[in-house]
Amino acid sequence: MGETLHPSTDIDAAPVLDKSFGVAAADAEKERSPHDSDSDAKSDYKEEIEVKESEDFPQYDWSSEEFSSIPELVREVVSLEDEPTQPTVTFRVIVLPTIFVAIGSFLPHYDCSYLPTNAALYYNYTMNPAVALFFGWGVSLLGFAFAAMVRPILIYDPEFIFPLSLQQVTLYRSMQGTSELHLARSKKQMKWFPEYLFPFVASLAPLCWFASRNHTVNFLGAGRGGIGLLNITLDWSNITSTVITQPYSVQVIIFVAFVITTWILIPIAYFGNLWGSPTYNIMSNGVFLKNGSAYPFTQLLYNDASVAVQYEEIGLAYSGAQYLWEIFMWYASYISSFVWAGLYIGPKIWRLLKARRENRAAHTDRLSRNAQKYKDITLVEWAGLVMIPFLILLVVTIKGNIYMPVWTYFVALGFGAAAMLPLSAIYAISGFGVKVGFFNELIYGYMIEVPGSSRHPLGQLAYRIISGNVWYDARTVLEDQKIGHYMGIPPREVIGIQIFANILGLPVNYGVMRWVVGAKYDILSGKTVDPTSQWTAQDQKSYNTAGIQYALVGPKRLFESSVFKPVTYGFVAGAVVPLILWGLHRRFPRAKFNLWNSTIFFASAATFHGNLSTGPFTTFLVGTFFNFFLYRYRHKFWTKWAYITGAGLDTGFNAQLFVAFIALGSTGITMAHWWGYNSDSVERCFALK
Repeated sequence: MGETLHPSTDIDAAPVLDKSFGVAAADAEKERSPHDSDSDAKSDYKEEIEVKESEDFPQYDWSSEEFSSIPELVREVVSLEDEPTQPTVTFRVIVLPTIFVAIGSFLPHYDCSYLPTNAALYYNYTMNPAVALFFGWGVSLLGFAFAAMVRPILIYDPEFIFPLSLQQVTLYRSMQGTSELHLARSKKQMKWFPEYLFPFVASLAPLCWFASRNHTVNFLGAGRGGIGLLNITLDWSNITSTVITQPYSVQVIIFVAFVITTWILIPIAYFGNLWGSPTYNIMSNGVFLKNGSAYPFTQLLYNDASVAVQYEEIGLAYSGAQYLWEIFMWYASYISSFVWAGLYIGPKIWRLLKARRENRAAHTDRLSRNAQKYKDITLVEWAGLVMIPFLILLVVTIKGNIYMPVWTYFVALGFGAAAMLPLSAIYAISGFGVKVGFFNELIYGYMIEVPGSSRHPLGQLAYRIISGNVWYDARTVLEDQKIGHYMGIPPREVIGIQIFANILGLPVNYGVMRWVVGAKYDILSGKTVDPTSQWTAQDQKSYNTAGIQYALVGPKRLFESSVFKPVTYGFVAGAVVPLILWGLHRRFPRAKFNLWNSTIFFASAATFHGNLSTGPFTTFLVGTFFNFFLYRYRHKFWTKWAYITGAGLDTGFNAQLFVAFIALGSTGITMAHWWGYNSDSVERCFALK
């Protein structure tokens, strides 16, 4: 067999993050001796192995070529044995996914649905259902094509662990009874809290309790419309199982970014009247005229000549300070992802290509050997998966239904493909999904300066979805395929079920979207305010703002202004910071500078917290308890309960959300005004407005 190709011996290789100490697993293996009495995690793990061996489990030589490259966390969760003769496509495999896909599609997770949603909310345009569905199917299936490009690197390399996949494997093995956990235990975790009846607990603002009529205190303490200082949430949707799946070092980076942007910069700008405050609402991601009133973007929805004339009358589309530094951070995170991938993933790709040229196995670990027993997808089949969505989207674009010039479609595919490896690699290691941000909008804005091009914001949104948001679909494809890799499911069957789920789920999700827009139109469009702040349409509004600035106004006019010109330095920051951290890591390897992933920091700092800032503080506290204290000092307990708890709580929340939506949201029932549901302010921050 060929040599085992993994980065544990290369300082420049991609760091796999250890969840307890926030150290790279590659370095940790060198520094943590099996006889180190101070390493509780290691000793717990050895005890676990001894227990398994005493119960007639297979005995493994962890130092051998077959197992040494498999991270310790994966060994604890995943079964290393496989039975190729066991059937996988059964009657229940067809029936149960059909049921659960239909139910799960009631929840918002298809990014392609943003296009018909924004058309209805902001432009009074109901997109033809056939166009919306085929656009959605095309984008969703395009995710398979993009995933195919990086699949050989991310799926078969054991160092790319996909933390969320590990959690799902734990749940599935528990339900099968193939681990120390069983179905009865997992069911105990699937609870849900009646947040609909008692929304007060979703955002506990202690500062407001002591000064509920003081505007300054309310702004600091409110998690809905304020900065959420010391705000606590008991709503699992504001926490999620990322407190368990994401390495603790990643959670520290995310929280530091939140503290800097939300708890420090926003108060400085808000109370110091800096960076356009208070003329331009710092807690809004909308666009404004110079005097601070709403920007009349519909007046620019015509041809190029009309845009030029109208723009001279209307003027620049201004934004609040928070939205401005959000643009800076998104530019930085996008560039940083490429630089980071080149520094840390580049050597790995080179070794993979070298192994292929020498016609030897790139990965010889046990899991990869198990996967080699099954027939993989052929190049012809992958070509078919590429051509089908390509042609669907090409026809939709040529028909002019999405306002996007045809030639920009090909550019969108190029940029989407280029971003797949760096963004997917970061997610595979950390569990953190980097959003593409506004880089693609910038490119599109310059492209449509060509005379005769449509400047409709929906065209910009369509371009964003194809060039950027499609990576979210590809991420899901990769994540599910990693689950199949861990559980010994043939890759052809995993992909077949994924395609089936996408084809079935999208129409259901589209129908629910139309239903929600019809029932909540006034709230989602901003005509009325939801007192619970549960229906904010925050993402839709942000996408529309980007469309106005980059398509209607255009980056050329935008960056001529002294207001927007500084955000372009985000490109410089994104290129320089990872180089500095990489250099420091090479100079001081024991200091773990490689854990300070600049892409994750910039992307976290770019997250908009204007409408909802409850959650990050609680998430950090819970994450510290799980992935620092329990993992480091109660490792056996963490191994036994952490993943199953996270999966159970996620499942319970999704179940209650579905029930609440069907039973309450669809009937128009409103909760009576009481102490736990104050219609003026559920947080009891009465002086916030």
